[in-house]
Amino acid sequence: MQKIAYGDHVSQFGELSVPDGDTLGAVVVIHGGFWHQRYGLELGRPLAEVLVADGFAVWNIEYRRVGGGGGWPSTGQDVLAAIDAVDIGPVVTLGHSAGGHLAVWAAKHSARVVGAVAQAAVLDFSRHITNRALELCTEEQFAEASPQALVPIGKPVICVHGDRDEDVPVEQSIGFCAAEPRAELDVVAGAGHMDVITPGTEAWERCRAAVGRLARGC
Repeated sequence: MQKIAYGDHVSQFGELSVPDGDTLGAVVVIHGGFWHQRYGLELGRPLAEVLVADGFAVWNIEYRRVGGGGGWPSTGQDVLAAIDAVDIGPVVTLGHSAGGHLAVWAAKHSARVVGAVAQAAVLDFSRHITNRALELCTEEQFAEASPQALVPIGKPVICVHGDRDEDVPVEQSIGFCAAEPRAELDVVAGAGHMDVITPGTEAWERCRAAVGRLARGC
């Protein structure tokens, strides 16, 4: 694993891991935590380890967050800059919760992204989690920051969400997939918010399979 800076800020860096031999594709892992400074890319390391073992090049990125120089549009700009910072070819974005928001948002805005896997993602700032979204941006910025407002994304999006998610209601993914013509909904019975990023769970295995499906289209 190689730590690489893509800017001058302490949070503008990522961890690049590349398997031995040929790769099956490339994945950008984007951690969640409601965009707050207290959560970091360590949340993505277990996922990166599994995906590298599967044969993917993995770029696990950090970005400026609320309370640490982030906010909108800086947080989104960091994700786009990180995606462009390493030459690993076309990428699938894999993001959890607030990172799922960024994964889908990046699919809309980056030509390098071929598709997104949204894990229990925040996708509609106008419903369910509005108060949390207002910590990232103003209501006037919802039109440019909220994936629901950006439909059509123009890329395939696979939304994996547990029906017992206690932090981000599954209705976030249900509503987005109803509006987005290229989205696919995968509701995992009995799964909570963290199951989608816990290797060994059914929810994570569904995310892992989704990455493989999108990466084959690179």
